[in-house]
Amino acid sequence: MALIHVGFFASSLGMCASCDVILPEASQKLIGMETEAKSGKHKVLWLLHGMSDNHTIWQRRTSIERYASRVGLAVVMPNGHLSGYGNMAYGGGSKYFTYITEELPRIMRSFFPLSEKREDNFICGLSMGGAGAMKLGLACPETYSVIGCLSAGAMNRNELMPKAPSESLKKRMHLLHGDRDLTGTEEDVYFNADQILKKGLTPPRIYHACGDKDFLLDVAHTTRDYFTSLPGNPFDYKYDEDPGAHTWEFWDDHIQKFLEYLNL
Repeated sequence: MALIHVGFFASSLGMCASCDVILPEASQKLIGMETEAKSGKHKVLWLLHGMSDNHTIWQRRTSIERYASRVGLAVVMPNGHLSGYGNMAYGGGSKYFTYITEELPRIMRSFFPLSEKREDNFICGLSMGGAGAMKLGLACPETYSVIGCLSAGAMNRNELMPKAPSESLKKRMHLLHGDRDLTGTEEDVYFNADQILKKGLTPPRIYHACGDKDFLLDVAHTTRDYFTSLPGNPFDYKYDEDPGAHTWEFWDDHIQKFLEYLNL
């Protein structure tokens, strides 16, 4: 596998941006690792970080490169800062939703041999990134075929925030949303899920996991209850609630389970 640190200008953010990219590389002499690389353009996982971290954290805290190498999967890890992966009302008005779903894929595909096919694109994240993956994946079902949400749920609308949110979190959500009515927008996760079904679109598959001692467990349960209530499980929704908290031990284990769910 190749690990590439990329810096470039992002018009939707109005500034230079950074991301780390893992690319498959076939090798028969690499000690201690299984590697797989297929000809043609690579299937790609867009992997999002949490609120306190940045684009470097997945390879610092997990063995994501080793896990991806087994299945020949490219991984793009962008820096989403404290954006909630949304188009921000304040803070310069940086459009992170547009950046992640439109501009970043276009730029990365111009640099690297990444597939543009829906069935080859997956999005996953933890905590803020898990909520972001759920939001982006359901707002853009034509872009991603599989969604992974770790230690989070649909928590962008005010009534779905964690119980007793901190003042810091309230301020960050205000920077993101301002006073905008989120009903029926890209931020309205359940609305967008309903629209996928009503319009007869192909639903993305969803893997969802949360630790039984995680402080976001109530949010995860609300999300779980929605998807499990849908007749016929149209999103192929799978929920794992395993022993654990909001920790890297849990995420290192469950990113592997997400890759298994991809069934590559």
